[in-house]
Amino acid sequence: MNINLKGTNLDLTEAIHDYVTKRVTNLEKLLSGMGGGEVMVNFEVSKTTNHHKQGEVFHADCLIKINGKEFYSSADKEDLYQAIDAVKDSLYQEINKNKDRQQTLFKRGAASVKKMMKGLSKRNPFTSKY
Repeated sequence: MNINLKGTNLDLTEAIHDYVTKRVTNLEKLLSGMGGGEVMVNFEVSKTTNHHKQGEVFHADCLIKINGKEFYSSADKEDLYQAIDAVKDSLYQEINKNKDRQQTLFKRGAASVKKMMKGLSKRNPFTSKY
């Protein structure tokens, strides 16, 4: 897993770097089930403006690339750590949804092939024609 961390209008301290690394490596367990390959993570944390003191001041972006697939999330929050957590939660849901969809399609295709092999269905699962 290759993690690139960028800070805009913000000093990247060791605590922020460790926090982001910890949150991104939690996603690695989900990503490992997607067929391996090189995982590229681009994470950016920033302060939207220098003169605001209240409101949604901190912004976090994350782009994960694995096996030609991209997962992206961003969040604006009042606290930097809340923004990082929101991005992680959003990415977790998106990756999990994609993984579940792949498994469902695989099972559906396998069931169709099994029916064809047993002779219960004349439909060809590869061309969807009878």
